[in-house]
Amino acid sequence: MATVFRALLLLLITLSDLSFGILGLGIGINYGQIADNLPPPSRVSQLLQSVNISRVKLYDADPKVLSAFSNSNVDFIIGLGNDNLVNMNDPLKARTWVQENVQPYISGTKITCILVGNEVLSGTDTQLMSYLLPAMQGVQSALVSLGLSKQIYVTTAHSLVILSSSFPPSSGAFKEEYAQYIKPILSFHSQVKSPFLINAYPYFAYKDNPNEVSLDYVLFKPNPGTIDPGTNLKYDNMLYAQIDAVYSAIKAMGHTDIQVRISETGWPSKGDSNEAGATPENAGLYNRNLLQKMLEKQGTPAKPSVPVDIYVFALFNENMKPGPTSERNYGLFYPNGTMVYNIGSQGFQGFQGFDPRLVYFLSSPFAPSIHAMCLELENRHKEERHEEINSWSVSYILLIVSRGRTLR
Repeated sequence: MATVFRALLLLLITLSDLSFGILGLGIGINYGQIADNLPPPSRVSQLLQSVNISRVKLYDADPKVLSAFSNSNVDFIIGLGNDNLVNMNDPLKARTWVQENVQPYISGTKITCILVGNEVLSGTDTQLMSYLLPAMQGVQSALVSLGLSKQIYVTTAHSLVILSSSFPPSSGAFKEEYAQYIKPILSFHSQVKSPFLINAYPYFAYKDNPNEVSLDYVLFKPNPGTIDPGTNLKYDNMLYAQIDAVYSAIKAMGHTDIQVRISETGWPSKGDSNEAGATPENAGLYNRNLLQKMLEKQGTPAKPSVPVDIYVFALFNENMKPGPTSERNYGLFYPNGTMVYNIGSQGFQGFQGFDPRLVYFLSSPFAPSIHAMCLELENRHKEERHEEINSWSVSYILLIVSRGRTLR
């Protein structure tokens, strides 16, 4: 057996340095479930923990997901759907919702935010818009009454459609027709100290005007950039310009004490013939370069000392989402656990020569027991190698040897 172990260790030396940390930069991930082929939440929990994703945003309060992530140390944003906003104006119904969807899980699962509605103001239903703030207030009051308001904040997410102007960033402004809704929502954020969330997709700007919008500018690639004449600040990517435009719009309504966070951003790896730029190469570039920005803890030009807070869209490709092909192809992972494209060394903190099949192995039921066995091997042979042995790498090799084949 010792001879086999030594052979395995020599093989490991020839492998790339696998130091797991995919997205381990404080970046979150959107976990959508509009699909009929996704792995069970228990498997997803193992997958995300194995690649060090520690923040997840749901679009509902799925009890199976929240239970599966118990004691996982993953922070959750949970969602209250648009169709439920009307009920939250009733204090009893709001309290009941929190009691049924938060309290049973909060002792084991870290729920830190309730997202009340999603992109409500970008629709055409003015009655639904009128329900939004009362619903946010109702949920907040329920949290206060249940003693949960200090550990869970309340917010909602907006599309950039609510802006009438986004460039230059210093001219950012909300559309006049939304002012009656946004102004009191901003007062709510200021009062309860919760952030203003936006879903920002530079991809949409490029898709709509590929001949006018620079691909390098939207993909964070080197480019001449552009100067905001109002502030003389230089912008070398569209996402940061969009964030600062929202800050300007909020300031124009009298607030400088509200943080802007990105609740969704991403790039599709596949699209229809009229969806310019939807390729695996561009999706990989967008997310790799975005991760590099996060690694550098960069703020925007207007808020250089405030690190950008982002949830990437999305965890999986979702095969049942309606709309164009791109809508079903924003995922970082296929449902079988393999990656759609290479996130790169920034995403994996040094991953090179990465075998995506390893990710699925790490989320398999075999992983914990084999990994425990390899920890002992690691400790036993560290001195021989004179360098750290990655025990997960050993686990993978041991599994291959034990089965006599690679995982496929």
